[in-house]
This record gives sequence, structure tokens and C-alpha cells, in this order.
Amino acid sequence: MSRIETRSEVHVLSPPLPAGLRRGPAFRALSGAQSARWQPGRATACRHTEVFAAAGEASGAALALAFARDALHADAEDQRPWLWVQDKAALRLSGRPYRPGLPQHLRHRLIHVSAATPEDALFALEEGLRCRDLAFVIGEIAGNPRALDFTASRRLSLAAEKHGTALWLVRLDARADLGSARMRWRAAAAASPPPRWNPQAPGRPAWQAELFRAHTFQPGHWTLRDDGNALTAAPITNPGAPDHGDLVHGIGARSLAAG
Repeated sequence: MSRIETRSEVHVLSPPLPAGLRRGPAFRALSGAQSARWQPGRATACRHTEVFAAAGEASGAALALAFARDALHADAEDQRPWLWVQDKAALRLSGRPYRPGLPQHLRHRLIHVSAATPEDALFALEEGLRCRDLAFVIGEIAGNPRALDFTASRRLSLAAEKHGTALWLVRLDARADLGSARMRWRAAAAASPPPRWNPQAPGRPAWQAELFRAHTFQPGHWTLRDDGNALTAAPITNPGAPDHGDLVHGIGARSLAAG
């Protein structure tokens, strides 16, 4: 490695790439590894995702379920059951899943686990990820319990990738601490578009979502909507600065993606 020194600054120059790597497919793969723009349907290979959201509006769990449904569209024939795990604090903050309110094709396939502690919830999540008879796993854990450190996050990532079961872990009222999830989102409820036939009826779910850490995608902001059949995304080019409370960027808002 060569170094050029001047009176006021130091420039470090990287050695040139080998000729065979400059224009070949390997170089293009390296240079474009994190240049892809996220869009619905593109994250089916991502096995561990975190969604940070406020507990008071249930947007985190709803978006996690929308992500899971979006991933299932790639395999419409998958009729396996799915697992939803909540620790005691998350259950108190957001309530139990309401089975009649779930998408019709998922209602009869839900397995719900209420865990007394974060440690029990993490154990149930990891065991669920090891089960190939589950279509996917959703977890809800409140705050930043000591049990959910980087080692525990890494164990979830490795189990999800090894066994091929996707995990959407909802972090309620939590800081974005150190974690190994492949994608990390901040989510908040957004205004629903008015229904076409009855403006007084409830609209379809919508979210303002920020992808702030990703292993293979560019960070960005979107307005996401569930139109009943698929997840749609409209990029937000000039996002504002909404007050997310504890969900703001902090010293620990870093992700060491598994891999």
C-alpha cells in the first residue's frame, strides 16, 4: 500500500485491483452488493429481520405480518403453520393476536406462545426456527432486555439461515442496539387511503417505514400499504423528522449482519 504525505493531510491509496477483477462479473457483484433498492418481494432470502415500533399503535406486529405475507407470495402453496411468540411485557403492551382479525388464509395456522420472560421467548423463537414444519416465525419482545444481546441475536440469525425459516422480530419501545438482523426497520402508522366504495369505512393498513440497516439493500424511507393482496411501497424522497421517542438513532444503533 502506498502513501502520499503533504503538509496538512495524509492520503491512503489502495492498491489497484487485479486486471481480471476490474471489469469481470466478480467485480460487478462486489460493487453492486449493497446498491440494490429494496422493494416488496425482494427480501424473500432474508431470514432475520427486526422491526422497531412503538407499542401503543400495534404497527410493528402488523408490518411484520405484512412482510411475512409478502414473502409467502413466492410460494402460494405453502400451508404450513406459523409461530407467534410474545414475552410477558410485549403481551401486556400490545395484547394477544386476535385470530378473527388475521388474514383468512393464516387464521387456522397460527401457533401462539406466551412466554413469561425474554429468555423464555428467545428459547421459543430459536426452537421455532429449527422447525422446518413452520412457514415463518414472528416474535414480539419489549424494550431492551439483557437477554437479547448480540450473542442471542446472532444465534437467531444462524438458526434462521441454517434451517431456512424466516423470523420477523418486533422490538417494542426499544433502542436500536447491537444486533445481527439482516434488515432493521423503524415503523410507524401512516394514514390509510380512503376506501373506494365507502369513505367512512376503515382503510387498508399503511405504514411509514425506514430501512436503516441492511445487508444487501440501500437504506431508505417508504410508505407501505397492504392492499389486501400484496404489499405495495411508495418511496419517500424527502422524509421528515418524525418524533420516534426511544426509536431515534443512538450510539448503539448499529448492525453487524450475520454472514
